[in-house]
Amino acid sequence: MVADEYDFWLLDLDGTLVDVEEDYVHEVFDEVGARLGREFSDREAAMLWYGLNGSRNDWLQEQGIDPAAFWPVFHDVEDGERRAAHSYVHEDAEFVADLDAPTGIVTHSRPFLANPVLDALDVRDWFDAIVFCSDDLGWKPDPRPVRQAMKDMGVAHNGHVGVLAGDSSSDVGAAWNAGLDAIHVERHSPELRGHCVRADYRVSALDELL
Repeated sequence: MVADEYDFWLLDLDGTLVDVEEDYVHEVFDEVGARLGREFSDREAAMLWYGLNGSRNDWLQEQGIDPAAFWPVFHDVEDGERRAAHSYVHEDAEFVADLDAPTGIVTHSRPFLANPVLDALDVRDWFDAIVFCSDDLGWKPDPRPVRQAMKDMGVAHNGHVGVLAGDSSSDVGAAWNAGLDAIHVERHSPELRGHCVRADYRVSALDELL
């Protein structure tokens, strides 16, 4: 099976391993929209939450929204404990806990949001490394966060063959830029995304790899 072909695994967090209830996304964007004086449709909320159009900042600018104004409001509205209370592990991702290989996370989520989710869902001990993207370290598809995770897991520069699984094109780009295979988990219709994402493996659920 595909899961046995790799010496180490990396995964995106939100939308790939874990997710939130749909109503929670709408609640967050209703509040963000109220503060910014601009309504967000359900489609726009999904596009931003899951990064369905690649770079969120590029998408915001295309919509006439200044990212420098949007993100402080978004992160002020969101609360880690609140997000954790509405989060769940994708059932098809539960096999990750049993992978017999170094396993890590590379996520765009801020630590104050991701850490409560990891603890509430009791999945932190599934992973040998957890890397949070940042302005200093870089954001996927920049390979630097991926390489940092590989370093933390002790698999960098030693000939090990690895893979990164994620639900966005930036995950695929980060994998390829770091010299890894890429798995794209398409949890949304291509019609919503507006395009298909190329990858070494394309699945609608992670357990298809088994």
